[in-house]
Amino acid sequence: MHCPFCAAEDTKVIDSRLVANGDQVRRRRECLSCAERFTTYEIAELVMPRVIKQNGNREPFDEEKLRSGLLRALEKRPVSVEDIEANIVHIKHALRATGEREVESLVVGEQVMTALKKLDQVAYVRFASVYRSFQDIAEFRDEIERLEAEPSND
Repeated sequence: MHCPFCAAEDTKVIDSRLVANGDQVRRRRECLSCAERFTTYEIAELVMPRVIKQNGNREPFDEEKLRSGLLRALEKRPVSVEDIEANIVHIKHALRATGEREVESLVVGEQVMTALKKLDQVAYVRFASVYRSFQDIAEFRDEIERLEAEPSND
């Protein structure tokens, strides 16, 4: 780490502590040339995989698109913001855990469907109707019957 005061290359760590609920490391450093002290913060760089759209385009993962899709499906439903944010974190973790540099948009969509199924079944059916392009009421009925046939997680 370069000294911000004299630009020397050699500094030593005097103290390290976890901060921000263990998500960051705070380090006190001292320059070996000018003896000035300064603080640095270290965080893990977690790279999200790129998303391969159905048309073949590749784009960076966009957390806001994920959030807006969930919020649209959950509009006027009794689901807390904390639950929504927790599911966003869970979906992002699952996508990073694949270890892949790129994931199909279908993988993201299925993660959202799984989260919505646990959060709110009405929102799940809303999302599924758009995601799976339901053409008529029979497809809604089939999806609702599949939901009813599954054992409840409550």
